[in-house]
Amino acid sequence: MTSKKKAKAKPKKRVFTWRKMAALSLVTAALAVVVALAGYLIIIYMGKNILDEQANKLQLTEGSVVLDSQGNEVAKLYLENRELVALDDIPPLLRKAFIATEDRRFEEHTGIDLWAIGRALVKDVIARKVVEGGSTITQQLAKNLFLSADKTVFRKATEVSIAIALEEEFTKDEILEMYLNRIFFGSGAWGIKMASKRYFGISDLNELELWQIATLAALPKAPTTYSPLNNPEKSKERRGVVLTLMHQQGLITEEEMNQAKAVDYDPAMSTDIQTSNQFPSYIDYVVQEASKLYDIEEEELLLGGYRIETTLNSNAQRILEETFKNDKMFQKKTDKQTMAMQGSMVIIDHKTGGIVSMIGGRDYERKGWNRALVKQQPGSSFKPIISFAPAIESGKFTPYSMLKDEKMSFNGYSPSNLSGQYRGEVTMFDAMKYSWNMPAVWLLNEVGLKYAMNFAEGLGITFDENDRNLAIALGGMTYGVSPLEMAQAYSAFANDGIMHEAHAIVSIKDRNGKEIHAFKNTKGKRVMKESTARSMTALMQKVVEPGGTGASAAMNRPVAGKTGSTQHPFVDKRDKDIWFAGYTPEWTAAVWMGFDKADKDHYITIKSGQAAALFKEVMSKALAKEPVKPFPGTKVEEEPPADEEKPETVTNFNAHYDKESRKVKLSWQAVTGNVNYKIYRKGSNEGDFSFLLEVKTAEANDISAFPGETYQYYVVAYDPEKDTTGEQSNVVEVAIPGENGEDDSSPDETPVPPDNPDHGDKDKDKDNDRDKDKDKDKDKDKDREPGETPDPNPSPSQNPDSSNRPDPTPTPSPGREPDDPDRHQSSSNSTMNPGGTPEIIDPIENNRGQEEGGETAAP
Repeated sequence: MTSKKKAKAKPKKRVFTWRKMAALSLVTAALAVVVALAGYLIIIYMGKNILDEQANKLQLTEGSVVLDSQGNEVAKLYLENRELVALDDIPPLLRKAFIATEDRRFEEHTGIDLWAIGRALVKDVIARKVVEGGSTITQQLAKNLFLSADKTVFRKATEVSIAIALEEEFTKDEILEMYLNRIFFGSGAWGIKMASKRYFGISDLNELELWQIATLAALPKAPTTYSPLNNPEKSKERRGVVLTLMHQQGLITEEEMNQAKAVDYDPAMSTDIQTSNQFPSYIDYVVQEASKLYDIEEEELLLGGYRIETTLNSNAQRILEETFKNDKMFQKKTDKQTMAMQGSMVIIDHKTGGIVSMIGGRDYERKGWNRALVKQQPGSSFKPIISFAPAIESGKFTPYSMLKDEKMSFNGYSPSNLSGQYRGEVTMFDAMKYSWNMPAVWLLNEVGLKYAMNFAEGLGITFDENDRNLAIALGGMTYGVSPLEMAQAYSAFANDGIMHEAHAIVSIKDRNGKEIHAFKNTKGKRVMKESTARSMTALMQKVVEPGGTGASAAMNRPVAGKTGSTQHPFVDKRDKDIWFAGYTPEWTAAVWMGFDKADKDHYITIKSGQAAALFKEVMSKALAKEPVKPFPGTKVEEEPPADEEKPETVTNFNAHYDKESRKVKLSWQAVTGNVNYKIYRKGSNEGDFSFLLEVKTAEANDISAFPGETYQYYVVAYDPEKDTTGEQSNVVEVAIPGENGEDDSSPDETPVPPDNPDHGDKDKDKDNDRDKDKDKDKDKDKDREPGETPDPNPSPSQNPDSSNRPDPTPTPSPGREPDDPDRHQSSSNSTMNPGGTPEIIDPIENNRGQEEGGETAAP
C-alpha cells in the first residue's frame, strides 16, 4: 500500500493595515518628540553653561584710564569706544526702528525666530551656500557677546543655545538695552549713543530726527558698507529700506517716510570721537608693564575700566615730545636717505625709580617701535659702568689715580687712541673728561672682567656670553643696552649708590576704586658704595665742563654725564649711534640718536655732542621751575659772590672767512687784566654753542671750518686765577663758501672731520702710517699761526693725529686737585707766538665736545 505525502502548507501573507501604520507613526512621533526634547534640553544646557562660564562678558566693556603723577587723566585705553545709555533714555521710535528692521517678531519669540530661520534656509538652498543668518536681536547679542562672526552650522547652533538662555535669564527690555549698547555701528563707534555722536554730533538720543533714526537702524547689517561717512549713497539707499519697513509696520506715515528718504547726509555734522591719546610711547610702556609685572593682559586693560596711576610728569613728557618734533635738533635727511634720523630718550626720577617721561622715536605712534627699549651699542657711554665705577668700587683706584695711557696689546686685542697719541700716564679725571680709550681698557683689565661685569649686572645690565672680553670697555657688546637700561644704571650714580627699579605704574585700581596692584619695591637696592657714586659724579661733572666731550649738556644747574658713539660698520670715519647719559640732582636721563638701519646711505654726520645738546634742551626746560640743588656732598653757588670781580666783557668781536688761507679770522678788543679768551662756536645743524679753543691774545684763527657750512661765534674773557668768566661778547656769523666757491650752508653737506675723537679705535690700523708722517708734519706745523685750530681736511701726509700737535696739559700728580689752574699750563712743545707766549691753552686740540671713545671694536 502506497502512502501519499501531504502537501506543504503555504505561509500566510502579512497584511499591513492602517492600524499598524498609525501605531508606527505614533512610535516614530514619540521618538521624534523625545529626541527633539533631548536636543532642546541639550541646547538649553549648552546655552546656560556658556552663559554661566562667561557671565563677565555680560558686563559691557569700559576703557581703563591712565593718570599722571598729579592724578590728571592723560589717556583712555579701550577696545570698543562706547558710552553706555539706559533704555529709558532711548526714544521709543528708535527702539521700534531697530525691531522693525532687525527682528520684527522680537516681542513674540523666545530667542529664535523659526519663520526667519526657514526663510534663511530656503535662500541658502537656492544660493547653494550660507548667505543669510536669520538671526534675531537676541541671537545677534549672543554672537556679539560670546562668539565670532563666522556662519558655520556649529556656531549657529551655539548661538541659538545662548540666545535661548539669554531669553530665560533676562527680560526683553534688558536684552534690547544690551543689544543697542553693544553692537558696532562703524567708524569707530560702539553702541547707539556713541554712534549718534559720531555721525550727527548728538549726545541726547531724544534729539534725533526720523531720518537720523533710520540711518542708525540701517547700520547693523553692514556697518562699514552703510556708514554715511564711508558710503553716503549706499547709506541713503539702506535708510530707505528701513523707512519702508517702518511704514509697512505702521510706525510712520507715508509722508514722514518720503521726507526722511529725501534728506541728504552732511558729513560736517559728524564728530571725531576717537580719543587722541597723549604720549603714545609712555602709554604703550604702561600697557607692557601691566602685563609683565601684574599679569594684566592688554585685552583686560581695554575692557576692565581700571584706573592706572603712573609716575608720568606730563610737563616733562610734553617738552620731550615737542623737542623731538624740532627738526633742528636732528640731522637733516639727504636725497639718498630713505629714512630720517631717529632718537629716543628716557628720564627717571632716581630717588624713586619712577619713569618721568619716555619717547620711542621722532614719529612714534601707538603700538610702534619703541626705541627707548631697543638695545644699541653704547660706545663710550658704557665706560663709567664697566671700567671707572668698578675700579673705584674695588678700592684699588681713586679719581686721582694715575692710569696708563700707552700703546698696548691684551692677548691679541690692540685698541688705540684715535689720535695715535699716548701720554704715558693720565689721571682718571682726564681719562673720563676727554674719553681716552687706552686708560679705560687698561683699567678694566686691571680690575678684571669678572668683577667689572658682576658690578655692571648689579646695575641692571645684561651681557651675552660673547661679551666676556675687553672690548666692552669701549662699548663693544653683542647686543648693547637700551636707553631705559642706561638711564636706570646711571640713576645709581645720581642716588648715592642706591638703584631703584625703573617703573611707570604706581598702582592699579578696579572700576570700583579698590586697589588691586601697587609697586612694592620702593626701598631700592644698594649697588655701590656711597663714596663710589659721589666719585663718579665728580668725574662726570668734568665731562660737561668746557673742553669736555659733553660740554653741550652744561646748563644752569649741576650736570654729570658721559657721551658715546659707535663706529659705522660700512662708512669709514662716520658714526652709527651717538649717546649721552647723564643726570642732574633731580633726574637721570639717557639719549640715543641714530638710524634704524645702518647702511652706506644712512650714517651720522653731526657731532656726538648733539646728543648732549638734546639732553640739555629737554632737561633745562623740564626742570625750569625747580630750584637749583647741589649734588649730594657738594655745594652749589647760583651766583658768584658779590665781591668777586668778573673779567670785562669782550667788545668789538669780528670774524670773517679768508679764502686764500681758508681760515676764519677772529679778532676783538683786548680787555684789561691777566685773562685768557675762550672761543665758542655753533654750526648750522647744532643745537648749542660748544667750546672751540682758549687763547691769550685778542685774535685767533679757526681752520677747522668746513666748506658750505655756516658758523656762529662768540668769545668770553676768562681769569684762570679767580676761575671767573666774563659775559659773552656779541655773536658773529660767518658763511663758509662751498667747494665750488658758492655759499651753501646745508648741514647735510657738511663733512665731519676725520679726527672725530668719539671713535678711539677707528684708526688703530693706521698707527704705522702716522708714525711715518710725523717728521713731515712737524715741519708743516711750524707754519701754523697762533691760536689756530688744526686743519680738518689734511692731506695724507698731513694727518691731524700726528705727534706734531701741542702736547696736552701735564696731568697732576695724585692728590692734586683736578681743577688746579696749574693744569692749564702748556708744555714746552706748545705752539708759540713771536713773543714766545703759548697760544693754545686747551689740552685737546680741535676739541668740539667730542671724544676719543665709543667704538664697537671686537677683540
